[in-house]
Amino acid sequence: QVQLVESGGGLVQPGGSLRLSCAASGSIGSFNTMGWYRQAPGKQRELVATITSGGSTNYADSVKGRFTISRDNAKNTVYLQMNGLNPEDTAVYYCKFTRWTSYWGQGTQVTVSS
Repeated sequence: QVQLVESGGGLVQPGGSLRLSCAASGSIGSFNTMGWYRQAPGKQRELVATITSGGSTNYADSVKGRFTISRDNAKNTVYLQMNGLNPEDTAVYYCKFTRWTSYWGQGTQVTVSS
């Protein structure tokens, strides 16, 4: 079992920045993938960004150049630095951990509004 604890969501004005964190605990193992997904009201959950334990990253086209995913393997924590936020980024952001199977965090709300 893996437990995920997310933090860092909130309300921000357009053009602003937020940093999300997700700490994993439990049966982490050495090789895994962590990532962020988001779900806006009335829409399907979608990929934002992922990062492997080796540091390989993948981003949705809509966030490339604005968001940066990183991780601290010693802390089993993944981060999502979000810059240049716009109202279309408003969603519940979920952390996902994958190693043989997948686990999801509880989600953290990000609202971009003036």
